[in-house]
Amino acid sequence: MTYETSTSLPPGEVLRRAKDFFANRVPATGAFVERESARHVAFRGQGGEEIVIAAAPAPSGSTVRGSTLLFDQQVRRFFSTLAEAGAP
Repeated sequence: MTYETSTSLPPGEVLRRAKDFFANRVPATGAFVERESARHVAFRGQGGEEIVIAAAPAPSGSTVRGSTLLFDQQVRRFFSTLAEAGAP
């Protein structure tokens, strides 16, 4: 499943927060960085499941996409931690 949201945060901050969130805030089903670039981070989780978070610059911050097959709840929870676009 692929999810998308907007945030007032810059792409680099979104990816930094994703790395912290998936390593620390989801202990029972944690996922750890497998590869990354300036625009995305791919995690490997329980049972080899992959989660990819991508962030691209947008006029009011970033457009963020998350893709996974089994970690839907965790991706949605991560998205809920991001500041909404235009929020101070």
